[in-house]
Amino acid sequence: MEKIYGFTHYSFFSEMSELAIKHNSYDLSLGLADFDIDPRLKTFLKESADFSTHHYEPLAGSPLLIESIIRYNSGRSNRITLNERQITITPCATFTLHTALKCIVDQGDEVIVIQPCYYTYGPSIVLNHGIPVYYDVEYDFTINWEKLGNCISEKTKAIIVNSPQNPTGKVWSENEWNQLYEIIKDKEIYLISEEIYDTYCYDGVEHYSAFLHPELQKRCFCIFSFGKMFHSTGWKVSYLLSSEDLTIKFRCHQQYISYSANAPCQYAIAKYLDIFDSYKNQNMMQKKRDLFYDLIKETPFEAEYKAEGAVFQVVNFRNISKTMTDVEFSKWLTVDKGVACLPLSAFYNSKENSDYVRFSFAKNDELIINALEHLRKNL
Repeated sequence: MEKIYGFTHYSFFSEMSELAIKHNSYDLSLGLADFDIDPRLKTFLKESADFSTHHYEPLAGSPLLIESIIRYNSGRSNRITLNERQITITPCATFTLHTALKCIVDQGDEVIVIQPCYYTYGPSIVLNHGIPVYYDVEYDFTINWEKLGNCISEKTKAIIVNSPQNPTGKVWSENEWNQLYEIIKDKEIYLISEEIYDTYCYDGVEHYSAFLHPELQKRCFCIFSFGKMFHSTGWKVSYLLSSEDLTIKFRCHQQYISYSANAPCQYAIAKYLDIFDSYKNQNMMQKKRDLFYDLIKETPFEAEYKAEGAVFQVVNFRNISKTMTDVEFSKWLTVDKGVACLPLSAFYNSKENSDYVRFSFAKNDELIINALEHLRKNL
């Protein structure tokens, strides 16, 4: 595969999905929901066509949507109090992370990336002329704070955190944000906190945003995604929370790249957000998590840690193969055994192998049941 700036140009994520299509496999590789969105959301999108929502919205985003975001966040169990000068509507989470880096990274600055992580982080840093510094989580996917602190140098400009985390399903608590602050409080280091799975925390855990920390808030770019919340990733509408000073910097860059996000969808989301039941949404996904977890235990896979959040479950496959790399195993499972997954090494910058693969449970129950029954019978 062609390399650009040292990174693979053609995503392994796309390759596995295409393999699944080619071999008519059950596709649990990607986090894209295969079930329909709420009909009310469709109704609001149709309604938007009858209003003047076909031109650019303001740089900050639709005032209607910004007001809805303020109301929504004030209603969380862990309430986030906001004003309109702290919110920017963006085209998507990947764009938002890339543009946040553009606000703070100069030539040669280092940005710490906690691995495993989504594959766009490193390239976004490099494209912004920074240097990724990778920290690998512990065997149980937790943080060793001393080791993370040792990654910090005089050149460190930012740390990227994802919670709930893709692919491990780990959720950061208030205590973990406090511990992160302790290792950066005396340094000029920014935080980019990707919280796009914020509505998917399980077993009674409530999402705790980095933006709630009074000191981190001053140096934080906090990213959320309506596409993940509403299973409508093709709508391309996300939002950023940041301090008023950082918001000004961010919008300065955004105005020269995208300027604004999808106007009709902003209208529909604004109307829907006021009636959106996040607990119903969370409960639906937790039931899918539980369904997947119960069924995977009937196969030779070993789910060592139950996903605390997000829409993915990481499992150990060494009961099935001692010799294959996780990439080889993922391709074999997809092509020969008819169920697509992703190797955990795909979420590392330079890791060649692991004992784990990742499945997505953001799927119709029928697909989860059929896929896991197929594995039970064929492994």
